[in-house]
Amino acid sequence: MVEAASQNCVDEPEVDIVINNVVCSFNVRCHLNLRQIALHGCNVEYRRENGMVTMKLRRPYTTASIWSSGKITCTGATTVEQSKIAARRYARSLQKLGFKTRFTNFRIVNVLGTCSMPFSIKITPFSERYREAEYEPELHPGVTYKMKKPKATLKIFATGSITVTAPSVTEVQEAIEAIYPRVVEFRKERTQEEEQALRQKHLMASAAAASRGGVSAAKKRKVMCGDQGAGGGYPVAAVGAATWDDDDEASLDSSEEC
Repeated sequence: MVEAASQNCVDEPEVDIVINNVVCSFNVRCHLNLRQIALHGCNVEYRRENGMVTMKLRRPYTTASIWSSGKITCTGATTVEQSKIAARRYARSLQKLGFKTRFTNFRIVNVLGTCSMPFSIKITPFSERYREAEYEPELHPGVTYKMKKPKATLKIFATGSITVTAPSVTEVQEAIEAIYPRVVEFRKERTQEEEQALRQKHLMASAAAASRGGVSAAKKRKVMCGDQGAGGGYPVAAVGAATWDDDDEASLDSSEEC
């Protein structure tokens, strides 16, 4: 009996969580002349109406929003480590332009993750069951589901796609683990046309992710496994958070020069 259950776990497909965007912020602790950055910097755009300069990097492929106060936000990274590397490179670029930058107050602000369930979801009955769910089909095609623990906001679509916004990669994983047993009650099997369209969409997304540096590579573990007929559904393969050494963490808290 145990061997049969373990065999089912192996045969069933996994639900992969893909990290699409990691947003971080940091401070260089000096006043920045935006006009000087726009005139002498590389890959920059001066947005005078917003009072900031945007700067881009190719590796890792990210975009930074730079304010004159020294505060900088960086978007576009797919891992925490990529986000940290990009932030240091932006600080170094500003230092080469003559500013006395100091890399401080680095933190992860937001993480965007997506996954696709191996079934479609009846979102109308789902939104009626849970008070945390908000569904306005005239405004948005998906259900907005807000969690308090873990702190996350999920967008659930009828196709089975789920988008998660959370403060960290770990909380994205925990949010998917928490929402899975709730949406599996409202699943419906996809038609052959829907399967083909979704497969084509996944191929295009995988190609785009590979061109940008790939999907977040991390440890995977099954968080749910059981008989599909009994409501156990499919196992979820969760993406773990990228980590770095304690020495690096200490250097971020200190006023380290780039």
